[in-house]
Amino acid sequence: MELERIRAAFEQHGFCVKYFDNGAQAVAYLSKQTAGKTVSFGGSKTLEALGAYETLGKQADVHWHWKGDGYMQTPEVYLTSANAVSETGELVNIDGAGNRVSATLYGPKEVYFVCGVNKLTPDLPSAMERAQNIAAPKNAMRLFGDHPDKMTACAAAGGDKCYHCNAPRSICRAIVIHQGPMLSQERCELILIGEELGY
Repeated sequence: MELERIRAAFEQHGFCVKYFDNGAQAVAYLSKQTAGKTVSFGGSKTLEALGAYETLGKQADVHWHWKGDGYMQTPEVYLTSANAVSETGELVNIDGAGNRVSATLYGPKEVYFVCGVNKLTPDLPSAMERAQNIAAPKNAMRLFGDHPDKMTACAAAGGDKCYHCNAPRSICRAIVIHQGPMLSQERCELILIGEELGY
């Protein structure tokens, strides 16, 4: 991984970039950044694996629908991950309900994308490929693997790739490519962690 080249690409697009060797360091940094603020979490296996909700909740007002305490669309800080991180400076996410991607586009003044190095791809086309054929099928398996009546084609096939099924329960309703921070955001940061995390 050529960290300085990746950092330069994202900074050229206007993103802030922080790299941490491990998740514990990243969560400690986020705890300082969010202390005393309202924080909302987007659906993220990365943030779940890091225990970020529990740690940040000690000094911030945190909200996460995965934890049963509702969803806050306009907190001061929004934390999520990305389905793919292009080494050329773009972030790619696929969403079904829209709550996860919408908060990265409008509302919160600070947005942090927390990603493991397994999300890195060489360029935007390969980032799109990863989001569609790795992340989305795995998320469909997570959501529908135990519900045959709700399965998408990718989940029914074991989550091996996207079948462009347009199923009623498809989670591939929107693809968002972040090429830079939104004009309404005061801070938009990529937190890159030197571990494999999430899908």
